[in-house]
Amino acid sequence: MTHYFDPEPATPSEPRHYDLDFDGRHFLIHSDRGVFSHRRLDDGSRLLLEAVTADLRADGIHEGELLDLGCGVGVLGIVLKRVFPGFALTLSDVNARALELTRTNLEENGIRYATVLASDGWEALADRRFDIIVTNPPIRAGKSTVLRLLDGAADHLSPAGRLYLVIGKKQGAPSYARHLETRYSAVDRIARRQGFAVYRCQKGEST
Repeated sequence: MTHYFDPEPATPSEPRHYDLDFDGRHFLIHSDRGVFSHRRLDDGSRLLLEAVTADLRADGIHEGELLDLGCGVGVLGIVLKRVFPGFALTLSDVNARALELTRTNLEENGIRYATVLASDGWEALADRRFDIIVTNPPIRAGKSTVLRLLDGAADHLSPAGRLYLVIGKKQGAPSYARHLETRYSAVDRIARRQGFAVYRCQKGEST
């Protein structure tokens, strides 16, 4: 069985696209089988976008280095880059089909400057530091994989950087939150809806 976290999905291609409206902006998203949430934007990712946008605006953060970790077809990074053009955007994923769609979606939605990297977790990001990391982690890849991503984020944040993630209660959100508290100096749940929770994790001083 092919999963969206496989490097080379064996699922036959079946290209599709969907419309996405967010924050008064319209996006056209190209998708396919073998990638995460390929028919529409999933509820967890939408909540994550809403929470991150509100949180950054409240704190007056409009620029810096932004990473969409495990980007899928690039929706999180593309939307945030359009809302906050001052961010320098990097998107990474292990799935080759997802990365090709990410490149298509960047062009389709008018994002001219972004870095797209094939990376198994932090493999291709060893020397990079980011001010903002956003992720809807691949829960189905297993807890050890998810923890590797979340723990590694602490080593790839700038001193005042922030990790934002969304996890469902049924996917173990409380357990993950307790673990995050052992790795970050501040872990706050900043949004909750329909069984999903969004957490903001900081390892140092808030901005």
